[in-house]
Amino acid sequence: MRKDGRLEIKLGIENRSKERVSLGMQVTVELFGIPRARAGVAWTVANGSTLGDVFLDLAKRFPDLGEACLQGRFLKDGYTANLRGEQFVTDPAIHLNEGDSILLLSLDAGG
Repeated sequence: MRKDGRLEIKLGIENRSKERVSLGMQVTVELFGIPRARAGVAWTVANGSTLGDVFLDLAKRFPDLGEACLQGRFLKDGYTANLRGEQFVTDPAIHLNEGDSILLLSLDAGG
């Protein structure tokens, strides 16, 4: 609380040495089929500079999604991701750009 009695709100995360910690790059993730059912959401924002980082972030925030569809930094068999609506990707080392969109789906989601 500030001296004038107003509440002060700080955004971001700080480590013990009071240095500002970056939340990382944010990307939009849309989920379809089983990933959507396991996460319980149609879309979310995730943090990471690589596809694998995003998978780890998703697994941490949506444990059921992580258990069913992800294995650490990798997709389990039967799942794929689409980057920016341009290419299907599974390599966790794929570098992402701020604002990228990723579609996460089971291979049987279409029809």
